[in-house]
Amino acid sequence: MHVISPTDEILWHRLIDGNEAAFTALFERYYPTLVRYGRSFIPDSDRVQDFVQDVFAGIWLYRSTLDESAVVKAYLLACVRKRIARFQARDRIFRETTILDDAEFSISFTVEDHLIANEETARRVYQLNQHLNSLPPRQKEALFLRYHHGLKTEQIARILNVNYQSASNLIHRALVCLRRDLKGTLLSLGLVLFEII
Repeated sequence: MHVISPTDEILWHRLIDGNEAAFTALFERYYPTLVRYGRSFIPDSDRVQDFVQDVFAGIWLYRSTLDESAVVKAYLLACVRKRIARFQARDRIFRETTILDDAEFSISFTVEDHLIANEETARRVYQLNQHLNSLPPRQKEALFLRYHHGLKTEQIARILNVNYQSASNLIHRALVCLRRDLKGTLLSLGLVLFEII
């Protein structure tokens, strides 16, 4: 028998009402994703795990004040990002980086080798990864949030703490740059990625 798990919205409302099982379900659903996202800013896995746990502790403590209409995934990603920014502002090592905008988003786009069937496909995917990883950090982060996490532009804007138009411009500029750099190979790369997915 297949059990259907509740949607984020249902769990969120239950959490706001004080349901510990809903809190636990959201924690288990998003903890790995949030840790991966946090590690794209700072490589210290233990510290990132602490930040994610702090975010969830804050959510539980202040659950009665949470926005009932929040998009859960976007809200959690934004909380982790802001928690890291606060840490970096206070940390002596990062005295010159007082806001996260100056920190480099350092995730590397990759495709698992076992998914790549032949050398030509591997070459094309490698080429796409090279171009993705050469984008400026903010553009790369905007694309990551849009296409990896499936967030909407307004959600990305809230996470990056920019207005809607700025978030839209970041995504657009990244795509224009990729199109320019990949000119003739873009269609074949798209077909390759479609085959892989």
